[in-house]
Amino acid sequence: MDNLEAHIKSVTEKLQQLLKKYAAIKKENDNLKEELKKLLQKEENYKTTLQELDQKVDILKASSGQMTEADQKEFEKRINQYIKEIDKCIGLLSD
Repeated sequence: MDNLEAHIKSVTEKLQQLLKKYAAIKKENDNLKEELKKLLQKEENYKTTLQELDQKVDILKASSGQMTEADQKEFEKRINQYIKEIDKCIGLLSD
């Protein structure tokens, strides 16, 4: 009987250790998920800022007349896309 009790005690202790390790790893995982979420949000903010700055550069180039032919075509293409999106929004609002 003593051998069985010792074995049960050993298994119980190992189980407790595993549960503690599980809790620690779960907490670390939750922290990492939260950190990832914050970093993804930062990345999204950086992308938005970069797009805004690119637009400002294009506008400055267009206003100063320093655009190359390719830049000018790309700028016109982007303006046309904006106009299409605005028309689409107006159409949705009028429905």
